[in-house]
Amino acid sequence: MASLSPQKQRDFAFQVVRKLQDGGFIAFWAGGCVRDQLLGRTPKDYDVATNARPDQIRHLFRRHKTLAVGAAFGTITVVGPRGAGQVEVTTFRQDAEYSDGRHPDRVWFTSAQEDAQRRDFTINGLFYDPVQQEYIDYVGGREDIQRGQIRAIGDPQQRFHEDKLRMLRAVRFAAELGFTVEPATFQAIAQMADQILQVSAERIAGEMQRLLTAPFRGEGVRLLAASGLACPLLPEILTPHTNQPRPELERTLQLLERLQEPSFALVLAALLAGLCTARQVIAIGRRWRLSNQVMERAAWLVEHHEVLRQAAGQPWSKLQPILIHPGASELLALMEAKSQLGWAAAEDIQFCRAKLALPPEVLNPPPLITGDDLNQLGIPQGPIYKKILDQVRADQLDGIIQSADQALQLASRIAHNEANP
Repeated sequence: MASLSPQKQRDFAFQVVRKLQDGGFIAFWAGGCVRDQLLGRTPKDYDVATNARPDQIRHLFRRHKTLAVGAAFGTITVVGPRGAGQVEVTTFRQDAEYSDGRHPDRVWFTSAQEDAQRRDFTINGLFYDPVQQEYIDYVGGREDIQRGQIRAIGDPQQRFHEDKLRMLRAVRFAAELGFTVEPATFQAIAQMADQILQVSAERIAGEMQRLLTAPFRGEGVRLLAASGLACPLLPEILTPHTNQPRPELERTLQLLERLQEPSFALVLAALLAGLCTARQVIAIGRRWRLSNQVMERAAWLVEHHEVLRQAAGQPWSKLQPILIHPGASELLALMEAKSQLGWAAAEDIQFCRAKLALPPEVLNPPPLITGDDLNQLGIPQGPIYKKILDQVRADQLDGIIQSADQALQLASRIAHNEANP
């Protein structure tokens, strides 16, 4: 798949609007791309809202590839040229009840003003006509962007009743943009927070990933705790029975805020290290249905988050397996964030980075012997193989033995001592 060009995306989204308008329809950019433009951010994608019906959209763009996956909700996807991505074109609509807490039971087509009223937050309820270069704001979204606040459109409880995930999205937007949550919207979240678990674990995990890797992630976690959303989603950061933030949490959030563009696994580990065990991290990962890769990496980082302290004084056989682990760079990033706060020594990080700069054959030399060698020595297979190979590897790394002959001699001694305790 070709990488997307922001300029090509924008040009194509402009062409989509112009083609609809030239066809006699009303058409605007809608939602997040308009918000991002007002904030001076480059939109990741573009959505178009129009009074054209789905069949009219497909007919108008018949020379383009169109996808009708969302046609039941009035959405046709128009695929652009290479590097331009695709644009979702949705007919202005109103929604009926959301029985599943995610999708409307049915929709009916309507005007732009009524379409704006069905959206989640005012900052996402804006339209922009790129041809006339005019903003269309029926919900006060521009004022809320200027105020730096997240406000539900209309009755916040109704908006959250329609889709419970919107409660978590409000906090996530605050973490991404550095905004506050408007009081009535925040109060509705607090009143309905326990209903967030009606949302699928996968959707929750997607929002939590974006929240925890957002620029204002520390404030996002504070909002999770203050709003009551942490209780069903991440009770591990709260004191049992009182559901108040644990005393250590504020210190943890300082660390969280020091990380530079962290992976989800790293930021999750930074949040939970000192509050949870690796086993608890695995439990959280399963609760959110995270991938094994993310879950296991976060657990490994929590388990080893203190092992690089006094690195120069540690046996190389203890330190080397950590430094050759795939998570070593993230572990060092965690240590660097601690160092900025005065919680870890910069010398430890420098020592580890110097070791990582060694040639591969020095940093991670091939083992002197393998299980096949033990078999040829006549040592019966079993758990003893691991014990022997681990000890031989440790002595090799620490420079106690340097040759295969020495390794075989050590293996024989260990096997003999095990057989004759």
